[in-house]
Amino acid sequence: MLDPELAERDPDVARLIADENRREHETVRLIASENYASRAVLEAMGSCLGNKYSEGYAKKRYYEGQQVIDEVEELAIARLRRLFLEHAGRPMAPDDLHVNVQPYSGSPANLAVYLAFLKPHDTVMGLGLPAGGHLTHGHSVSITGKFFKSVPYGVRREDHRIDMDEVRRLAREHRPRLLWCGTTAYPRTLDFEAFRSIADEVGAIFAADIAHISGLVCAGVHPSPIGVADVVTSTTHKTFRGPRGGMIFCKKEHAQAIDRAVFPGLQGGPHNQTTAGIAVAALEASQPSFVAYAKAVVANAKTLAAALLERGYGVTTGGTDNHLMLIDLTSKNVPGKAAAQALDRAGVVLNYNAVPFDPRKPFDPSGLRIGTPAVTSRGMGKAEMLRIAEMIDRVVSAPGDTDLQASTQAEVREMCSHFPAPGLRL
Repeated sequence: MLDPELAERDPDVARLIADENRREHETVRLIASENYASRAVLEAMGSCLGNKYSEGYAKKRYYEGQQVIDEVEELAIARLRRLFLEHAGRPMAPDDLHVNVQPYSGSPANLAVYLAFLKPHDTVMGLGLPAGGHLTHGHSVSITGKFFKSVPYGVRREDHRIDMDEVRRLAREHRPRLLWCGTTAYPRTLDFEAFRSIADEVGAIFAADIAHISGLVCAGVHPSPIGVADVVTSTTHKTFRGPRGGMIFCKKEHAQAIDRAVFPGLQGGPHNQTTAGIAVAALEASQPSFVAYAKAVVANAKTLAAALLERGYGVTTGGTDNHLMLIDLTSKNVPGKAAAQALDRAGVVLNYNAVPFDPRKPFDPSGLRIGTPAVTSRGMGKAEMLRIAEMIDRVVSAPGDTDLQASTQAEVREMCSHFPAPGLRL
């Protein structure tokens, strides 16, 4: 039977993949939720494991022929348990930490937490989306805000940091069943112990969503909620540099509820090729080089944020402790969307984003969200961060200058040529 490769079978899709490949080589990727997976992770994701259907859990499947799949899943779980226990927020015995690697992504992982612990219309609390929280923490447009009573907490107007006094006051008033600590656009360290104290006071389940910072957490660069929170959810890409998947950590007493919520509660069979990619990423994250990488991510973010501050940009909270920063363009009289689109044309890829207390609409906000995981994976450092800050300033200062964008794009392409993108081949 003829079995041609992609370029012969479907040249249109092959061309589009080649185009994206080239784009990821030739642009500065500053989207905080993006990264470069290694060649080994990509190979696992593109393997024959995707052919296998595996409803259930290891040794408890509904289909036969799972001998290899069970080993893959058990390997991923063992590696993640060992990796995240190394810097746990509170000491835990290995047998006390349960790991589920089957969620298709971070949002399904979060939805599993609701299904495991809540009934419809129960009260939940999470950081409000305008303050840097996530849709699945109870926002009104999400199923989590439609099927549950959501009480969002926010940040202080004076410094844009999470207001723990407000969190405690709202928790005492509304007695949530579930309290989230997790963010998508918040540049400061999260105080998991403070959230634990509030959850204990009101009898809430404490869930930590570390999707953005899991790579920093497992490297010991950010405090860990493992052993502190009842349940911890995460994606497996972003700072973790794995495939597009999800994972859940929980205390042993919640293992059955979480597993049942994932399957059969929300999903059918897991994506076994993704599970293999997670196992590879966990092995890579256990190496000393990954700790150096995580530290460099934060150092690059601090350098870039400081350079933009020096150029007169508003930087939310005045800087960053992690991999991202929020830039307020109000002082530059340029909307975030216009700036992001101009920068994209110049080869600098990031996203427009609301800033706290933003007077503009969410689809045309005042700010930009910038992250350093992907550029750090390429080996870029302080000198490149300073150069990128100058490029951003140059383009944002003249968002309608297409000639400037073209020349900047050429400069970006030249700079990127010295820093090969991991996992990709031109």
